[in-house]
Amino acid sequence: MTKEENEARLAKLKKIVNRLPDKPGSYQFYDEEGTIIYVGKAKSLKARVSSYFHTEVDRFKTKVLVSKIYDISYTVVNTEEDALLLENSLIKKYNPRYNVLLKDGKTYPSICVTNELLPRIFKTRTINKKWGTYYGPYSHVGNMYAILELINKLYHPRSCRQPMTKEGIEGGKYQLCLEYHIKNCKGPCVTRQTVEEYRKNIEQAREILKGNTRELLRSLRSEMELLAEDLKFEEAEEVKRKYLLIDSFVSKSEVVSHTINNVDVFTITNDERTAFINFLHVANGAVNQSFTFEYKKKLDETDEELLQLAIVEMRERFKSDAKEIILPSEIDLELEGITVSVPQRGDKKKLLELSEMNGKQYKFDRLKQAEKLNPEQKQTRLMKELQELLQLPTLPYQIECFDNSNISGSDAVAGCVVFKGLKPSKKDYRKYNIKTVVGPDDYASMKEVVLRRYQRLLQEQQSLPNLIVADGGKGQMEVIRQAVQDELQLDIPIAGLAKNDRHRTNELLYGFPPKVIGIKDTSELFRVLTQLQDEVHRFAITFHREKRSKRILHSELDGIKGIGPKTRDELLKSLKSVKRIREADLTTLTTLVGPTKAQIIYDHFR
Repeated sequence: MTKEENEARLAKLKKIVNRLPDKPGSYQFYDEEGTIIYVGKAKSLKARVSSYFHTEVDRFKTKVLVSKIYDISYTVVNTEEDALLLENSLIKKYNPRYNVLLKDGKTYPSICVTNELLPRIFKTRTINKKWGTYYGPYSHVGNMYAILELINKLYHPRSCRQPMTKEGIEGGKYQLCLEYHIKNCKGPCVTRQTVEEYRKNIEQAREILKGNTRELLRSLRSEMELLAEDLKFEEAEEVKRKYLLIDSFVSKSEVVSHTINNVDVFTITNDERTAFINFLHVANGAVNQSFTFEYKKKLDETDEELLQLAIVEMRERFKSDAKEIILPSEIDLELEGITVSVPQRGDKKKLLELSEMNGKQYKFDRLKQAEKLNPEQKQTRLMKELQELLQLPTLPYQIECFDNSNISGSDAVAGCVVFKGLKPSKKDYRKYNIKTVVGPDDYASMKEVVLRRYQRLLQEQQSLPNLIVADGGKGQMEVIRQAVQDELQLDIPIAGLAKNDRHRTNELLYGFPPKVIGIKDTSELFRVLTQLQDEVHRFAITFHREKRSKRILHSELDGIKGIGPKTRDELLKSLKSVKRIREADLTTLTTLVGPTKAQIIYDHFR
C-alpha cells in the first residue's frame, strides 16, 4: 500500500469515527476483503473507537490492527451490559482474527437442566442442546448463583454426576452421599424421594428459569406475610430475599434471552425521500445480525409497501429461515409457515425498540455525514423546514431582524442584522441612531428604523428580505406591518419571536392576527432562530454602549480648557479609561503629556 493510499484509508475511517454516536454498543472492524477482523464493546462508541486512531497509541498490536482496518460498522444498544452480551454473541459467530483475549472458549455462563431421568441443574459455559435445556446466558454471575441457590433451597436437585436409570434405582444400585446427610438432596437415588415428585420439582424450577413466576411470587408473598404476623421476622426476611431474587430474575436482557429463538425483527424510519429499514435476526437468544438498509422513495410508497419489499428481499439475502417476524405494525403480508407479530410488551417489544433505535441512529448518521460533506445542505434543509412551517411563498434565504436599545430614552439606537442562508452576513448589518422619537418609545423607534431601512433599499434597488423577524411579540409585529405593508406597500412576510417570563424565547408567531406556530424549542431550526435573536440583541447593545461611552468621554475630557483631541486620545490610549486618568498622579501624567498639560489635567480632577 502506498503512502497516499494509506492516508486515504485513514481519512475514510476517521470520517466514520467522527459520526459515531456517543452511546453504548458493539463495533466491528473489517479488512480489505470485507471480513470482520475485530469485534469490540464500548460504553461510548465514539470515544472508544476514536481511541484506536490517536497518534499517541504506542501498543504494537493495536497499530497492527489499525493498519488492517478498511471499514467500520456498529450496533447501538441501551446499556453497557447489553453491549457486553452483544459483543460476545458476535465474537462467537464471526470468530474475528484479532479478538485474541476472547478466543479461549470463555463465554457468559448459562444454567443447564439436563435431559436425564433425574435431571441436574448447574451452571455451564458450553451450549450443547443434546444434553439438556439452557437458560441465560447471565452477564451478572452473582445473579445466576443467587438463582441456583434459590432453586437448591426450594427443590434440592441432585448435584452428583452419576448416570442414573430407573432399573438402577429399583435394584438398589446407588448409595446415599454426603449431600443427603447435610440436607442438600432428598435422596431420589434410593427412593427416599419418588422420581415423580423429583421431576415435578424440576418442572417448577424450569418455570422459575423461564420467568413464569407469578404464582410462585404470590405464594411467597403470602408466606412472608403470615410469618411476619407470627413475629417470625428472620424467617420472613429469608422468604423476602427469595421473593426479591425471583422478582429480579424476571427482568431479562433485551439482547440475549434463550426464550427467544430464530426470530426476524424489522422496523422502518422515514424522511421525505428515503426510508431506513433495520433488520435484526435473533438466533439462540442472541442478536447475531443487525443491518440497516436505505431505500430511495420513487412514488411516495407507504411504510407497508416498503416493509413488504424489505422483508422478502432481506430474508432472501441473509438466508433467514425464521418462523416468526416481529414488526412495529400490522401489514398485509402472508408467508407460508411464518407468524407475524406486533408485540406490545415483554422481551419481543424490547427487541422491536432496539431495532427502531438502530434505524433512527443510522438515519441520523447518514444525515450528519451528508451535511458534513456539504454544509450548505443543512442550511437548505432548515430553510425548507421554515418555509413549510410558515407556508412562505419563497425560500427564506435572506432574513432580517431589528432591535432597539436605550436607557430611559437616552442614547437611543437600533440595530438590524441580516442572515443569508441562515448564516450571519455581517457586511449587511446596519446601525441606526433614533432621530424622530423623543423618550423611551420602542414601538415608534422600531417603526422609524424599519421605514428608513426599506426606503433606503428601495432607493438603491437592493434586494429585499424574504422574511422579517420581529424581536418581540404581537406589538412589535404590528408596528413592522404598518411600516412595511401599510406605508411602503411591500409584501414581505413578518414573524415574531416572543419571550416568556424568564426572558427566554419560547414562541414563534406568524400571521395577522399572529398565531403561535408549533415548533420544538430543542429543534435545530428553533436554535437558529434563537441565534438570530441573540445576534440582534448583541449588535444593538454593543452600538448603544459605544454611543454612551463616547458621550461620557466627551463630557469628561473635552470640557477641559487647553486639552485637545490629540492629547485626549494619547491619554486614553495609555491609561485606557477616564477613571484611570482621574486617579493618575502628576508624575504619570507628566510622563505622558508633558508638565504643562499634566498640571491642567491634574488640577481639573482635583
